Amino acid sequence: MSKESSLSPEARSIIGAMVSRRAVLAGAGGLGAAGLLAACGGGSDSADSANSVRWGNWPLYLDYDEETKKYPTLEKFIEQTGIAATYFEDYNDNDEFFGKVQAQLKLGEDIGYDVVTPTDWMAARWIRLGYTQKFDAANIPNKSNILDSLASPSFDANREQTLTWQGIMGGFGWNVEKNPKGIRTIDELFAPQNKGKIVVLSEMRDTIGIILLSQGVNLQTVTEDQFMNAVDFMAKKISDGWIRGVKGNEYAEDLTSGDATAVIGWSGDMFILKAENEGKFDFALPDSGGTISGDNFVIPSTASAEGKANAEKLINFYYEPAIAAEVAAYVNYVCPVKGAQAEMEKIDPALAASPFIFPDAAMSAKLNVFRSLTPTEETTWSEAFQKAAGN
Repeated sequence: MSKESSLSPEARSIIGAMVSRRAVLAGAGGLGAAGLLAACGGGSDSADSANSVRWGNWPLYLDYDEETKKYPTLEKFIEQTGIAATYFEDYNDNDEFFGKVQAQLKLGEDIGYDVVTPTDWMAARWIRLGYTQKFDAANIPNKSNILDSLASPSFDANREQTLTWQGIMGGFGWNVEKNPKGIRTIDELFAPQNKGKIVVLSEMRDTIGIILLSQGVNLQTVTEDQFMNAVDFMAKKISDGWIRGVKGNEYAEDLTSGDATAVIGWSGDMFILKAENEGKFDFALPDSGGTISGDNFVIPSTASAEGKANAEKLINFYYEPAIAAEVAAYVNYVCPVKGAQAEMEKIDPALAASPFIFPDAAMSAKLNVFRSLTPTEETTWSEAFQKAAGN
């Protein structure tokens, strides 16, 4: 049996999307598809803001048609509203992007975007520094479509200044041969067969979040003492030879090479590994709960009144279930919009059944958002985590 024929329709669909996205990136000379529309990126001047909107996002994070060189859902938005939308793939890293626009934000000068998409913790920083604008609720009636598990983060409890663009689950990943019964508890992660072959994420909120949850700690009310206890737990597992590395996406390479047999990892990565390796790997949320984070629509404080209103129309458009499903069918991240799963049935029933894209009720109940940190906590906690990780 060929590798392709042994894969589920869901797996083939996701791999196909990955291949398409890689082809787009290569064809654009490494700039990503947005380079075809937005030249060198970096945002744009606010000319004709009454009839335009400028969106800064991460690379390969929106449905794209290779034949037309356009974004189908964005084209629908333009057609429906008459608003000229310019899309920039200008995010490589949260800190890097913030560094590019921070001085202008501080001075109240236009940063070249009417809507941007920072990750949860960075969105919290934007809010804390006063660099966001509150939504006009009347312009975003579809706000009510956000998943319950994402509806009340501590950094924006009423979702007045942010809405999730896409979500990512953190949990346990493992080599099925080495862990035939799977991994659903922290004790199972640190089972004898995995000693010296465990990798955890360098994303502090996921790794420490999962450890904290295993210790019965609520991530919305975690204290510094509780956090430091979890850091100490990780540090001891490193010094005792259980954890071989604290890494970003490179953990996938450790799994495929056999250097790692168990990880704290991300759902999407693990699903792709499972699909590409004929079921050799698997993923589950811990019984004690997993993490969910997201990239968020945020309207900068420097956006004009017209740009803000148009950004709100854009956000509302992407919270239409049918549109959200169309995006999810391409990007394959956790879809944050209620009703999108039913719409996905019309596009790809196999993807509609994927709990990695549409967490079911049991999975959703186990998803937890790490609370926002104060500037002092951000510095102190990050330094402690980095020290424990050996950095």
